[in-house]
Amino acid sequence: MRLRSALLAFTLLAGPVALPLGACAQTVQPASAVAPAAPINRQALAQRHNVTLTAIDRHAPIMLGNGDLGFTADITGLQTFPEQYSELAPLLTMAQWAWHSFPNPEGYTEQNGLVNVPVPGRGEQPYAWMKSWAEAETNPAFTWLRANPHRISLSRIGLSFSDGRALDFAKVADTRQTLDLWSGALTSRFTYDGQPVEVVTRVHPELDMVMVEIVSPLVASQGLGVQVRYPGVNPAINPDPTSFEATGAQSLEVVAFDTGDVRIRRTLDDTTYHSGIIASGKIEQSGADRFSVVANGRDRLTVMVRFDQTADTTKAPAYSSSVQAVTTHWNAFWTEGGAVDFTGSTDPRAAELERRVVLSQYLSAVNGAGELPPQEEGLFSNSWYGKFHLEMHPWHAGWQAMWGRPELLERSLPWYLGNLDNARAEAARHGVKGAWWPKMVGPEGRNSPSLVSPFIMWQQPHPILLAELVWRSEKDPAVLARYAELVAATADLLASWPIEQDGRLNLGTPLIPAQENYDPLTTVNPTFEVEYFRWALETAQQWRVRQGQPRRADWDQALAKIAPPAMKDGLYLPVESVPDFWETAMSDACRKHAAAAQCKNRDHPSFLMAYGFIPGARIDPNAMRRTFEAVEQNWDVRQTWGWDFPMMAMTAARIGEPEKAVDWLFADLKNNQWGVTGMTPRVHLDEHADELVPVSAGAGGVEMSVNPDGAGYRRAAETYFPSNGSLLMAVGLMAGGWDGSTGHAPGFPKEGWTVRVEGLTPAP
Repeated sequence: MRLRSALLAFTLLAGPVALPLGACAQTVQPASAVAPAAPINRQALAQRHNVTLTAIDRHAPIMLGNGDLGFTADITGLQTFPEQYSELAPLLTMAQWAWHSFPNPEGYTEQNGLVNVPVPGRGEQPYAWMKSWAEAETNPAFTWLRANPHRISLSRIGLSFSDGRALDFAKVADTRQTLDLWSGALTSRFTYDGQPVEVVTRVHPELDMVMVEIVSPLVASQGLGVQVRYPGVNPAINPDPTSFEATGAQSLEVVAFDTGDVRIRRTLDDTTYHSGIIASGKIEQSGADRFSVVANGRDRLTVMVRFDQTADTTKAPAYSSSVQAVTTHWNAFWTEGGAVDFTGSTDPRAAELERRVVLSQYLSAVNGAGELPPQEEGLFSNSWYGKFHLEMHPWHAGWQAMWGRPELLERSLPWYLGNLDNARAEAARHGVKGAWWPKMVGPEGRNSPSLVSPFIMWQQPHPILLAELVWRSEKDPAVLARYAELVAATADLLASWPIEQDGRLNLGTPLIPAQENYDPLTTVNPTFEVEYFRWALETAQQWRVRQGQPRRADWDQALAKIAPPAMKDGLYLPVESVPDFWETAMSDACRKHAAAAQCKNRDHPSFLMAYGFIPGARIDPNAMRRTFEAVEQNWDVRQTWGWDFPMMAMTAARIGEPEKAVDWLFADLKNNQWGVTGMTPRVHLDEHADELVPVSAGAGGVEMSVNPDGAGYRRAAETYFPSNGSLLMAVGLMAGGWDGSTGHAPGFPKEGWTVRVEGLTPAP
């Protein structure tokens, strides 16, 4: 294996490349990279990466779900001991459709969150811009508009005794919990006060329903059963929207009550949802917001808890048929679509990469395949009030079409079609054509006030990219018909929003690129964005050609005039408006990570995406290779994000550096640490974060624990799902190839890697 000398500067900054336990860097014997004829054993591939816990991991509860409903389970398989977990890992039951808004007595509207911003050649235009966080103190409309609507948790489902006693965690022992990926079942075994307990938990694939089976002598002897609580809304919202305090206008109405079947209507202010509890035992209302379920003298109890936006009077399916539906669903998930198997590889990292790939597919199916674009923490917890960030949509879900699962991606694309009128109105407000897509948004389609969000524009081409990925996967004319209007409206924005000056079209001002540390009022022509706008416009033209239509002349005029990617001294610049970027980045002050504002060699090195995420038509591969090396040698990698590493791997693969591609997938940095469940944390640099952090405040005072991320860092979330989706997008490109690539698995080294590939569509 070729020595990784090119990464020397990087490793000096970040430490050694992470290897699995017991592995060491060494020269290995060559392994064939030619895919064997025998098909991949899909069941073996999935099950060798089953998640097993033998003790509680306070940062890593296990998730179950179907894309629209997510259920986070503790070591008992339910949500019995939320206090045992990190405050960033609340145990929630969240649905894509479950949103709530606090009362709005002042009648704030979107107009109250807009300020006028100068736009060259177009006068002043309204943006949802907060110039500082302090402005939220003087303009409460900013706060309300940011926080509403927000995601809520629908229930907390845990073990309890029939007499109302809560379980004592000190009596729980001999824990062993396994998530079987092949069947979608979570089996949790433990002893309680010396007695064996087994809990099997599932989520139905088509109904938003949690399914529980408990087997234990305690079920019959002491009434061990299930408690279902329906929470209110925590005013803080992030990361845990759950509150059991009586706040706001809330009610719970029982609309039907039989011994083993209860129907409930839950109201929280203007939000109403419905729930049903179906059990093999007896259901009793044990409080204003809770129900208890116990068996009738048996040692086995089954409970199904269902959630709906509207009242559903259909009878719930039998427990046994529901179990079969879950098994059939997950068998099909792993059997159909694409797969990558690294069996036979001699690189010591191969097994770990395969684990990350398999678990990322599962987590994306649970959190990133619903009726809305995913939020960054999926259905695990709330960040940014549970709103989704549209610029992250391809990182979450673009892989699904590349891996032969376009139907998963197409579950969220209708949101764009449903919001076309809103997006067109936003474009018209800015005096341009087409559809203008917001950045931080809820299901209603309104941009949220922010210091950054209103000026982010790299989400604008995304609908074209996502529709194109679906087309490439299916090559079905029905796809063209389904998304033609969306593609055209998006292309109209891309062609009309850039500002013509001196015979060319400039992107910005105001603008903040994907690398977010730039002044929106001075930034012009980010390298990635100018290429992405052009790539999407050309793709929109190809959609017209595929449908037998002529190319649009106005789109071609924009293609010819969009400013070129800026370069100086043979290196691509992040943005044209900062021509001294590399001189400053290479200075001693910036190499030592000084906090000076002029040091912009931090955050996402997103200009590399111009020849990685997309194949920028005007990018010189040799110049991009030099730029890539300059990033390796000069970037402040301490605050990189989970999608930066796969993004850099994609660029490394396209410039012919497969060894570097793999190395970047394994970069040993704070936001690239992969836990037992396949999740990565979101960690921030914070000079005020010391080595000890508070864990809980009980009767004995505040209990302290070691900061898991070390002094100088603050953990902001226990998971960040763009890490998972971007890894799959990168591995899909590296293993499945891209337009113009040659050979099998062109993004992987030929030495040390055996890459078996099935069902992948090459990347553009």
